[in-house]
Amino acid sequence: MSAVEIRCATEADKDFWFSLDRHLPVSGFAEKVRTRTGLVLFSGGEAAGILRWHYFWDSIPFCTLLYIRPDLQRRGLGRALMRFWEDEMLSHGHDLTMTSTQSDEDAQHFYRKLGYMDCGSFVLPFPGYSQPAELILARMLR
Repeated sequence: MSAVEIRCATEADKDFWFSLDRHLPVSGFAEKVRTRTGLVLFSGGEAAGILRWHYFWDSIPFCTLLYIRPDLQRRGLGRALMRFWEDEMLSHGHDLTMTSTQSDEDAQHFYRKLGYMDCGSFVLPFPGYSQPAELILARMLR
């Protein structure tokens, strides 16, 4: 793995961010920058991945998106980004983190390898929101 740098997203990261994140509205990106709840990972000096998060129940850090450029996946970058985020959450006094992924996505296996445990799921059967079940996973950090 090349040298890795991880930092909070800035306005300068906007084009790269939206090359990977097709769900966040533009106003949401500005909020991630302002609240420092978006991270950008660089590998070998080039932008390689992103992570965004918020608080579940206003208290539990919840990773809402982790994405590594397809050409750089399966090289330990996602693991490095998650560990960085978890260490940051620990340094702010949090001992539990959460995330989710669709039941038809391979990411569930990645999260389980990192120690995340299944905590439940939900389905949105409403027109325009229907998708496979969303799996909820959590990990104690201590």
